Amino acid sequence: MHFQLTEEHLMIQKAARDFAVNECLPGVIERDEHQKFPKEQVMKLAELGFMGMMVNPEYGGSGLDTVSYVLAMEEISKIDASTSVCMSVNNSLVCYGLEAFGTEAQKRKYLTPLAQGMKDGELYIGAFLLSEPEAGSDATSQRTIAEDKGDHYLLSGTKNWITNGSSASVYLVIAQTHPEKGPKGINVLIVDKNSPGVTVAAKENKLGIRGSDTHSILFTDVKVPKENRIGDDGFGFTFAMKTLAGGRIGIASQALGIASGAYELSLQYSKQRKAFGKEIAQHQAIQFKLADMATKIEAARLLCLKAAWQKDCKMNYDLSSSMAKVFASETAMWTTTEAVQIHGGYGFVKEYHVERLMRDAKITQIYEGTSEVQRIVISRNILK
Repeated sequence: MHFQLTEEHLMIQKAARDFAVNECLPGVIERDEHQKFPKEQVMKLAELGFMGMMVNPEYGGSGLDTVSYVLAMEEISKIDASTSVCMSVNNSLVCYGLEAFGTEAQKRKYLTPLAQGMKDGELYIGAFLLSEPEAGSDATSQRTIAEDKGDHYLLSGTKNWITNGSSASVYLVIAQTHPEKGPKGINVLIVDKNSPGVTVAAKENKLGIRGSDTHSILFTDVKVPKENRIGDDGFGFTFAMKTLAGGRIGIASQALGIASGAYELSLQYSKQRKAFGKEIAQHQAIQFKLADMATKIEAARLLCLKAAWQKDCKMNYDLSSSMAKVFASETAMWTTTEAVQIHGGYGFVKEYHVERLMRDAKITQIYEGTSEVQRIVISRNILK
């Protein structure tokens, strides 16, 4: 068992850290306040090869391992979770799903530009469309219908809470084709956003990750060619579950980064702020908070890296990814709340960043499987 990062890992970590500090930190408060999508930052991530980190270079990716991805996600999330979630969805859900289960033609047409994050000089990213108004944690209750018309499907329905909703060029849509078959009647379709019948609804006004592009997407008799179905007929639910298992590593890493960012700001502040004649870092009450932060963050980091290592070793990582996500997300929520407390009144002020990190942390307990769903996955694995 080795805990030392390789030279390549350290190089990627530093590149991600430098990017976050130099490209994400300037303007991050304004982007959050005005809900501005971080297009420039995402395009620069594409230039760095971070939008298709784990994709085979044959399809335009960087060919890196999942450990590298975790390291990059943590560093970027320390400063700007709105940017990191765009990167996470494109890597963990869209690119992974296409590379693992798509046909060669689908990979050449869609995966290559998605992994590069660019096409013809323009931003080219993807979105994963599973959640619906009445199908969040219960992913089997799909109301979006993909009616089989022989050589094509007619897609109708509504998806909501879609990250990259209006900025994506390609959607991976989970839809029901054979309602009588339940989960075995669900398919996943590749849909071009500009297809006739696709409508992007208004952007959601959110508590956190406000720069992230979150929309509802409406489909009205959208014609989707049969060759845009991924996998065999009825593979859609299995596709979603397998893809989300990897996605949880990305969100766990995002939560880890949010917690780490809040901790680093708190550590720095505690050495500068004075109370009762000495730095607050010299008060045991603050020391204990910092000690608990550091311990929980390190535990979360090890869980994330274990899940990433298992994925790279082609081992089953369902249990480890759920453990990483539930622990890292709850660590992020606890750590950011404590960070605001350590900062006192300044913690309530935007310019000190920790209030934004606290708001951003909450969603990590909800999307790509709530903490309650993660506990269901964990309990099923340990009780089987």
